[in-house]
Amino acid sequence: MVSPVSEPAASSPRPTRILVADDQPDVLEALRLLLKRDGYTVVSAQSPAGVKATLDAEDVDLVLMDLNYARDTTSGREGLDLLGELRARDALLPVVVMTAWGTVEGAVEAMRLGARDYVQKPWDNTRLLATLRTQLELARALRRSRRLEEENQHLRREQGGRSPLVGESRAMQPVRRLIERVAPSSAPVLVTGEHGTGKEVVARLLHAASPRADRPFVAVNSGGLSEGVFESELFGHVKGAFTDAKADRIGCFELADGGTLFLDEIGNMPLAQQAKLLRVLQTGELHPVGSSRTRRVDVRVVSATNVDLGKAVVEGRFREDLLYRLNTVEVQLPPLRERREDIPLLAAHFLAAQGQRYGRPDIHLAPGALEALLAYPWPGNVRELEHAVERALLMAVGDRVEAEDLLLKRPGPASGGATRLEEMTLEEVERYLIERALGRHDGNVSEAAKALGLSRSALYRRLQYYGIKGAR
Repeated sequence: MVSPVSEPAASSPRPTRILVADDQPDVLEALRLLLKRDGYTVVSAQSPAGVKATLDAEDVDLVLMDLNYARDTTSGREGLDLLGELRARDALLPVVVMTAWGTVEGAVEAMRLGARDYVQKPWDNTRLLATLRTQLELARALRRSRRLEEENQHLRREQGGRSPLVGESRAMQPVRRLIERVAPSSAPVLVTGEHGTGKEVVARLLHAASPRADRPFVAVNSGGLSEGVFESELFGHVKGAFTDAKADRIGCFELADGGTLFLDEIGNMPLAQQAKLLRVLQTGELHPVGSSRTRRVDVRVVSATNVDLGKAVVEGRFREDLLYRLNTVEVQLPPLRERREDIPLLAAHFLAAQGQRYGRPDIHLAPGALEALLAYPWPGNVRELEHAVERALLMAVGDRVEAEDLLLKRPGPASGGATRLEEMTLEEVERYLIERALGRHDGNVSEAAKALGLSRSALYRRLQYYGIKGAR
């Protein structure tokens, strides 16, 4: 059976704990009541020393801290120094800073030093709670990502180097269950999904979890074979069968005898070739080109396509009887945009694999890089994510992949200079409008914020979230 990658089960997970640090008792009490109503357990401290003592004594999931304390009530230096110490203790601990200043320069400096976000006093309850929920969710994803980086090395050793089916999202759960049920059989399986969703990974898992696991797995791009080489590639040929046949050749069916044959891009196979394939699937017998001898093969066929084969049958482009032979069971893979919660796990898996490949086993994702991955639309699905992670590893300096290392290109104006807003996500539209406003006002944040109907602090948060540079 396929063993899903999962976290150890916990009988009763502890409540989320937030450490609130401020030198004003009334602020601490107000935040305690607010956070308690939202289901959080709150611990408090009134000084940087109190924060460090609390962290020495117990685990917390997030720190919400003021920048100013009794020894220095205006510069924020105490808070910034404390932030540096917290980063050194645990780089994954999310820290959200609070400031009562009328400007945001100190908070921006705090974010440069590692704070995940900031709020201004007096705070808006709804916005504050939303900020904390976002940062807690991101921190959990980062910790799971780091843990998976370590688990992946062990998992690959157990699976002999085979790629696991990474993903715990709701969209992937039925896929996992279906693979577990059908893998031990010899039933033909049709794997469908967009380009880059991992169809060959599923085919290899079906083979690895079957009684045929110790027999060959042979993959062929069946839709890319020309008429002249189709039969020779799949069924083989004998010496002298045609001009260039200088020796006998064993075809893919015979190579996979006793094992699994993966026919990729099956939806692109011409009708004439479909008929030849159907005959072999029906009889289990084949004739190498130029041979009169019948050869029997025992092959499990797993095929894959991104084409709607039902529609192709209606349009006369695909044989209905062949479709019935291929899809005793159909596994439909969701696109990455429908399983975004799997992005941290996938990124960690690819980073661990590429880190071993390039001799950088300790490399990991910075929080900003994970945010960029989660914000990107991934039109190329999992394959594009894998390539982006590999590229980022090569670009990264040190042991952290930063957001700028990913080199992700956001959708821009469509051809002819017109922007297809109706084809963008809300995040893509927001980024586009922010960049347009900054361009109109020569990078001036105050003017751009006015044009967008935002406060300067709100616009700064968005600039940091989208990684937009050059604002002033």
